[in-house]
Amino acid sequence: METPRIFESEYRFCLLLWEHEPVNSTRLVSLCKEQLGWSKATTYTVIRRLSERGIVKNENAVVSTLVTKEQVQSSRLNEMVEETFEGSMPAFIAAFSKSKRLSKDEVEQLKQLIDSYQE
Repeated sequence: METPRIFESEYRFCLLLWEHEPVNSTRLVSLCKEQLGWSKATTYTVIRRLSERGIVKNENAVVSTLVTKEQVQSSRLNEMVEETFEGSMPAFIAAFSKSKRLSKDEVEQLKQLIDSYQE
């Protein structure tokens, strides 16, 4: 199953939810007000929209996610690579490494990752 698209504000909401789930919806409203500056109505609207798209569930006023943080991050990254780098992972890595100096450890991790695909 493909992970549904999650927009930036929804992603910030999910980060909060992953940190506290499962969480009572009243508590979630309070967290969203404190950390995102959202009103009660905004929070419930986002819960409803994400529920309709199969990203979260709200049962008996307890909200939890149906997708993992890793699934969402992977989906967002794939989308960005497709849109920005025409689907080219080497182009993405080249652009990324030009803007951020990679440590020796990070370079080694990337080499190991590439090697694992060649086996």
